[in-house]
Amino acid sequence: MSNHNKRELPRDPGVRALIAQTQRMQLSRRKLMAGAGGLGLAAFLAACGTGGTGGANKSSDAAPTVKDVSESDKNVMWANWTLYLDYDDKSKVYPSLAEFTKRSGVKTHYAEDIDGNDSYYGKVQAQLAAGQDIGQDIMTLTDWMASRVIRQGFTQELNHANIPNIDKLLPSLQNVDFDPGRKNSLTWQSGYAGIAYNKAKYPKGLRTVSDLWNPDLKGRITVLDEMRDTMGLLLLDNGVDIDGQWSDTEFAAATDVLSKQISNGQIRQVKGNSYKEDFISGDAIAGIVWSGDITQMNFENDDQWEFVIPEAGCTLWSDNLMVPVASTRKSNAEKLMDFYYEPEIAAQVAAYVNFISPVQGAKEAMEKIDPALMDNPLIFPSDEDLAKAYAFRSLSAEEETNFNSQFQTAIGA
Repeated sequence: MSNHNKRELPRDPGVRALIAQTQRMQLSRRKLMAGAGGLGLAAFLAACGTGGTGGANKSSDAAPTVKDVSESDKNVMWANWTLYLDYDDKSKVYPSLAEFTKRSGVKTHYAEDIDGNDSYYGKVQAQLAAGQDIGQDIMTLTDWMASRVIRQGFTQELNHANIPNIDKLLPSLQNVDFDPGRKNSLTWQSGYAGIAYNKAKYPKGLRTVSDLWNPDLKGRITVLDEMRDTMGLLLLDNGVDIDGQWSDTEFAAATDVLSKQISNGQIRQVKGNSYKEDFISGDAIAGIVWSGDITQMNFENDDQWEFVIPEAGCTLWSDNLMVPVASTRKSNAEKLMDFYYEPEIAAQVAAYVNFISPVQGAKEAMEKIDPALMDNPLIFPSDEDLAKAYAFRSLSAEEETNFNSQFQTAIGA
């Protein structure tokens, strides 16, 4: 730590204060998440997705005429997931938001309103479809749900001139299939679904998803109840390029694998974020997991687990910032997005949430916050790792309903 203190700090006193506050917050954040129990962490990591149930493919009939009042109304409303932004439990403030307000004069009203993609969509869909203001200027949704709301015309097109830092978006995220050119969305954070195992209880380790079916792991495996992640890994293991063109035939073959491993008792549980409890108790010693979970559990439990990107690849998901169709403060929202694409601010957020930062330069900026995190591949992946990460391709409304139904049947839901 003494060497860290000798490094040249940024000249901006606001940034220096943020760095000091972030360093202090990291341990308190861990305590907060541990104390939150299943509910808090589950809601937080539910950002990984909750299995789509289909959705109308039709866009809203006509986009409402919206007047941007950002010049006169210096506020911005942001709906996000639980424990997904730097928070200081001593001062009870979000330091980066306070810095944004100090610089811009725009007050942010931040709400941890999203505890699931489907549940949030269910609350706001009718208003969005009617072209009504949902009371938020930014909503943060996972790729597949972002695809749906963009397709339905429920978002406003971004003015990139108001977001000059957009050029710092990682190249791999600049032209996603659900939003070519990033006209309607920007990545907030990303993460992997892969496999993991208890290093002490299963020292021979894992290399592939098929290794989970080894007889000596029978009844000790958990897999995720998020269709795109569990099925994405099974499809990849079967040699399918999940971000390319594939059909019901390939999906059904992967579903057969899942059904077999559940029926024969190899898979102990199909769970959401609560699978971590089985890992911690030792009831499960391996499974399909989310990267952020393993980072968190290792910090709190003496580095017991190894996260592995399978040889065939892993899934890569992202949560996305979007402006709802009837927001009247779009320019303020764009100003906030631009702020969080400053590398030093992005690094501050990454130090707290421990997911993949989408911002080029955040890794270098992390050196002044927590140098140890610079080498964490689950926050700053190597090009080699990213080359093995695949985004589950966008589904049509019909495919989404069909595939989710097959998955739910397979897991007995």
